[in-house]
Amino acid sequence: MIQATNIQKYYGNLQVLKGVDIHIKSGEIVSIVGPSGAGKTTLLQILGTLDVQSNKVDSRLLIKDVEVTDLSDNAIARFRNENIGFIFQFHQLLPEFTALENVCIPAFIKKTPRNQAEKRAKELLEFLGLSHRLHHKPNELSGGEQQRVAVARALINNPSVIFADEPSGNLDSESADNLHKLFFELRDKFGQTFVIVTHNKELADLADRKLTMVDGRITDSTGIEWADFTNRPLL
Repeated sequence: MIQATNIQKYYGNLQVLKGVDIHIKSGEIVSIVGPSGAGKTTLLQILGTLDVQSNKVDSRLLIKDVEVTDLSDNAIARFRNENIGFIFQFHQLLPEFTALENVCIPAFIKKTPRNQAEKRAKELLEFLGLSHRLHHKPNELSGGEQQRVAVARALINNPSVIFADEPSGNLDSESADNLHKLFFELRDKFGQTFVIVTHNKELADLADRKLTMVDGRITDSTGIEWADFTNRPLL
């Protein structure tokens, strides 16, 4: 699903990523942990095509067998919209729109007809226990409800992979536990791949693999080698 080789990132003279190699299989849930400043979020942003590595010539980034760094800016934006979902710590919901409207935005960008987008959004919000909150704006929702709206938004275009950056960092413990369980339910139901940057030890340890980053490098990988028990071929 994701294959990255020799990913480096500089900000001026500061090298944040120092040749990261990573291979993530389809349907796998992978957590990335490490101290602040280790490069976790920078790596997540590059894997998610929100940023680019500094060494395009001698590195590779393949997602679904597509070398994304070879794509034009417009093609990358289209690929991201159709194949990648994002969940952020602070939700990033637009305050002037309802839960239903927020979830629909990526589908509208994809030019999905409104009736189809709203139907899919309602199905996702119902699955997430928010069918009674469709027309509420973010300031009318609890933190946990806002995060579930953000999860629905990430899922609206049926992406192959979802990147989550500290997804439970702004939630109380009960909401965080519910969100962690939800990721595994979503993987089982929809088959998505998850890459999660987190400081939450419980979430990190639940993942199929836990990667530890220190000083711009992956220094450790623990966990079972994940296999798809439905016998789907791993990509």
